[in-house]
Amino acid sequence: MGVVAATAGAGKRVNRRVTFVRWVRKTHGWFGLWGALLGLMFGLSGIWLNHRSVLKLDLPDQTQVNAQLALPDPPPATIEAMSQWLKDTLRIDRGPNVARVEWARPVAWAERPVGGGAGAGLRNGAERSGGERSPERGAGNGEGAGRPLQQPERWVMNFGGPNHLVQAEYWVGNRSLSVRTTSNGFIATLTNLHKGTAMPVPWILLIDTLAGSMIFLSVSGVILWWETHRKRAAGITIFAVAVTATVALAASPLQM
Repeated sequence: MGVVAATAGAGKRVNRRVTFVRWVRKTHGWFGLWGALLGLMFGLSGIWLNHRSVLKLDLPDQTQVNAQLALPDPPPATIEAMSQWLKDTLRIDRGPNVARVEWARPVAWAERPVGGGAGAGLRNGAERSGGERSPERGAGNGEGAGRPLQQPERWVMNFGGPNHLVQAEYWVGNRSLSVRTTSNGFIATLTNLHKGTAMPVPWILLIDTLAGSMIFLSVSGVILWWETHRKRAAGITIFAVAVTATVALAASPLQM
């Protein structure tokens, strides 16, 4: 009776193992089907992005136009008002994807208070033609000769999507703002989709599901290999070499 019970227990363990492996294999296939199209898109754009610096690859179907827009008098007082004015002026269909304020602060290279002489010359030289001020101009230039140079407040606004992007930059106090309009073709649009440039929250959540699927595919792939291959020593060696090479190559730039 003891032998029969042991045999029955072993059979149940084998059946549970077979059931588990079948479930992992089936789920692995469904997750792979869910991310197939997105994985193909991210793979193609990832190859381009991965080699763009080393091989000096420029996007062949991307055009950029830079312009200066004169502001009304008085200019919009808040970034929300400026965004609405840009939307109406440029006839953009929807509001900004990004509306960011960078507060005024001392410039990085002005560590000591600047008095007269050379410091005053720097402040005077930072004035642009037409009375506009650059990021190097001291805020409150005439309010105190001993005050450090201040970088004025900066507003950044982005409109559009991955195929057409309008980027606006405004230094508070200037009479105009700079606008860069980027038109993207197929490859450039793919790279922007890869990076999530100007994409809404639903797209971000969709990519999160792909990231979760990739994590599951990685774990389930290792489980399937472990449960269906008997020559585990060779596989463990390959896995260990891959982990070592990945960690070494990823950590080497951090040590430079």
